[in-house]
Amino acid sequence: MKINTAYSSIFITTEIQTILSDISKNIGNNKVFILVDENTRKHCLPKINNYELISNAEIIEIRSGEKNKSIETVINLWQLFKEKGANRSSLLINLGGGIICDLGGFAASTFKRGMRFLNIPTTLLSQVDASVGGKTGLNFGGLKNEIGVFSHPESVIIDSSFIRSLDKRNILSGWAEMIKHALIFDEKDWTNLSSQNINQIGFKELNQLIARSVNIKKHFVEKDPKEKNIRKALNFGHTIGHAFESLLMNSTENIFHGEAVAHGMICELYLSNRICKFPIEHINDIAAYLLSTYPKLKINTSEFDEIFDLIGHDKKNSEEQLNFTLLEDFGKIKINQNCDKKLIIEALNWYRKL
Repeated sequence: MKINTAYSSIFITTEIQTILSDISKNIGNNKVFILVDENTRKHCLPKINNYELISNAEIIEIRSGEKNKSIETVINLWQLFKEKGANRSSLLINLGGGIICDLGGFAASTFKRGMRFLNIPTTLLSQVDASVGGKTGLNFGGLKNEIGVFSHPESVIIDSSFIRSLDKRNILSGWAEMIKHALIFDEKDWTNLSSQNINQIGFKELNQLIARSVNIKKHFVEKDPKEKNIRKALNFGHTIGHAFESLLMNSTENIFHGEAVAHGMICELYLSNRICKFPIEHINDIAAYLLSTYPKLKINTSEFDEIFDLIGHDKKNSEEQLNFTLLEDFGKIKINQNCDKKLIIEALNWYRKL
């Protein structure tokens, strides 16, 4: 299956070798680099290493983990590109999850004002999130994705069989983004996803669900490429979710992005009810589903002020206002909804008591 966007071609396939063969025809004698971490080098690279495009490439390995999504890592990548003679016609293949795709995309986009790159996302989260939209970036100053540019890969190749190498927690991290896409688009999508048994879905079936999720994100991105208006719908769950993620980034209780978004959605559904009158019966159902899927976070009242301050650093805020994307109902989006500290603390207290 091929999904054409205004910027990239997205291939959702079980025959990745065919796509790689077609891409290799357009490379010529230009240098090819593959960015991996220790996990994707071990579990994912062997799946595609038999193809000429990959076997002749320069492998660059970085360490996995949010703490390595940093400017120091990017500087090391720029240095390697320089030493190996990369230029604008060179190609970087990002083989990995969201960190690899975000970081590699940023490094390629800024090296010599723009080097070619493509993404092969290997986690469910990156397949439905980093696959479309053109966001690249790195963490800075203890804040998630604080530095970045909009830059689109030439192609994205999605093969759900890469997910064989993932544990359940990583799979559920991506599932949360798919749930978010459903909530902001249509109740039928929510009903379909929430009725699925994620442990029993085959790869072909999962490819279909991924394609649906990618198309929902594409719908919003193409209407608003630079996130000035309706694309902000995709931020649902992320304003508080990113605060949770930043709070726990350097703690012993690590949290995955999708887990943070899941709990962020619960809190922002409460705000949706208070500000936009999202039906409480739906909130109860969605919160029950999410809490049965994602273990509740241990958030103390003593951390509320820090969480509020982290929300204040969110890139979606402007003119000292705390802006949220909220829902009036399934698929009925309200962007730029201002919430004061009292209401946010109320939402956090409500979450703690669930």
